[in-house]
Amino acid sequence: MTENRPFALQRRERLMDELRLHGAVRVRDLALLLEVSELTVRRDIAALAARGLLTKVHGGAALPTELDSTQTQARRTRPAATAFSVGMVVPSLDYYWPQVVSGARAAAAALGVQLQLRGSSYDQAEDRRQISRLVEAKQVQGLLLAPNLDGDGAGEMIDWIGNLPVPTILVERQISSWTPTLRQLEWVRSDHALGLEMAVRHLHEHGHRRIGLVLSKGSPTSVHLAHGWHKACAELGLPDDFVVRAGVALYEPGHRQAIEEILERCRRYGTTALIAHSDPDAISIAQYLSEQGIAIPDDIALVGYDDEVAHLAEPAITAVRPPKARVGRTAVEMMVSRLKEGKRRPPQRVLILPELILRDSSVRRTTI
Repeated sequence: MTENRPFALQRRERLMDELRLHGAVRVRDLALLLEVSELTVRRDIAALAARGLLTKVHGGAALPTELDSTQTQARRTRPAATAFSVGMVVPSLDYYWPQVVSGARAAAAALGVQLQLRGSSYDQAEDRRQISRLVEAKQVQGLLLAPNLDGDGAGEMIDWIGNLPVPTILVERQISSWTPTLRQLEWVRSDHALGLEMAVRHLHEHGHRRIGLVLSKGSPTSVHLAHGWHKACAELGLPDDFVVRAGVALYEPGHRQAIEEILERCRRYGTTALIAHSDPDAISIAQYLSEQGIAIPDDIALVGYDDEVAHLAEPAITAVRPPKARVGRTAVEMMVSRLKEGKRRPPQRVLILPELILRDSSVRRTTI
């Protein structure tokens, strides 16, 4: 059976529109948006990739970089030995960061850059170990790093990174206090504060005037989310004192008691909506609410943050989706620009906007 060609063209135009808007897309999301099978989406991606309109990545697609057209010709004539090699150290390879890495790999492939990936943990000693391995091998011309910048050793860590012998760009990290090396450090990250503002404003538009915020303990993202929370509440005239810093995911010891204390606070203050970072915490809250016979979103609306697994909950959870693939992609593009232009190029700090993915956990369905 042959595919209806006009419909296929319209579908692929819509796919390209989504790519231009977000920089990268996932097969799963496109299938839902276009109301077709994932196999059909993969075929569309393959067809567009064959025309050079996009780059296939694991689970989706990304736009070719702005430099791709010139780099393609350059790679035909440039010996492979002259290509840039960039090291990348991320704190996790199983949550959040795979999409950042996918975006970086797509940009690296388009620009003819070799990307050397190292997994670390949220530990400064391990960060130093993995970074040192890359530098001491003398095989990379630049570094993309997501180190742990919390705790007593943060200042020393920042100075150490700033004095590395190769250019460095921080990924989903930034320096908030002055250090001697601050001027030369660059970073690219999601605008998490704005992402949290989007969640608050969405709930406010749907009539919620008492909202609570549940933040993960020890996450580098929490400080930005808290900033966005207080800003949005101040601008909307909402109380901002309902902030809980506690891990309530299913694997956290004592998570049920912590959620019950949150719910008791909701009852006491008349809170009708919660924002939870991250997805596992939001899902844990949703499951507990269901056990207690509390309807989502009729009794309590729920919004998650990260949008890694929020769609798997029942009901599916509205979530803020940081532009993870775009962050990785931009980091590589910034590094190539820096390596090509050298000191002539001013340092850059880039914020990229998240998006709010609406699902059933935050919007009441109206019956006719």
